Amino acid sequence: MAPTFKYAAMSRRAALTAAALASMAFVAGCTGKAGGAAEGDMAMGAGAEAKVTVVEYASVTCGHCAVWNEEVWPEFKTKYVDTKKVRYVFREFPTPPQDIAVAGFLIARCAGEDKYFDVVHDIMASQKEWLTGVQPRTTLFRVGQAAGLSQTQIEECIRDKVAIEKMSDRIKAGIDAGVQGTPTFLVNGVKVADSSLSGLSAAIDAELAKK
Repeated sequence: MAPTFKYAAMSRRAALTAAALASMAFVAGCTGKAGGAAEGDMAMGAGAEAKVTVVEYASVTCGHCAVWNEEVWPEFKTKYVDTKKVRYVFREFPTPPQDIAVAGFLIARCAGEDKYFDVVHDIMASQKEWLTGVQPRTTLFRVGQAAGLSQTQIEECIRDKVAIEKMSDRIKAGIDAGVQGTPTFLVNGVKVADSSLSGLSAAIDAELAKK
């Protein structure tokens, strides 16, 4: 029997706040800087002193993000992250359905920094299941449990008021930075429209070549 996903436990007010902030992204003006360090960043590869920092704003419920994660990420990771040529920073920017996206990110953080990216990638990969009728909540519990969380821990995780408020702050920071959709990529603070490996490589290699 599939576990019951307690959306109410996340608190209706908090869920609506996150949803409202995320929806504002489509009308927000471009203010602030999206490329600098931000509280709550999840990163891989080179350290904070890296010559090149690549920032991705993405959502676990974003179809385009899932495609990029499947088709581009493996080679991008091998070429730039594993070699520590760049610092790769992932920033959470929930897209519809926002309650699923917010819950997914909360679970990923509860799984711990060492499992965070695995959880995020697993949820994205599971989007295909949703097209066949599998409920997203079933996916979230399955992925969370695979990361070592119990059902009780998952339920506590998604109703953690402090974590939800921090999530709201991160969403607002993205909106203030001018992010209007996902995935959005920045290389050393400059938005790169072409998110293919060749497009990102052109921007990254140009920065690496600078003295």
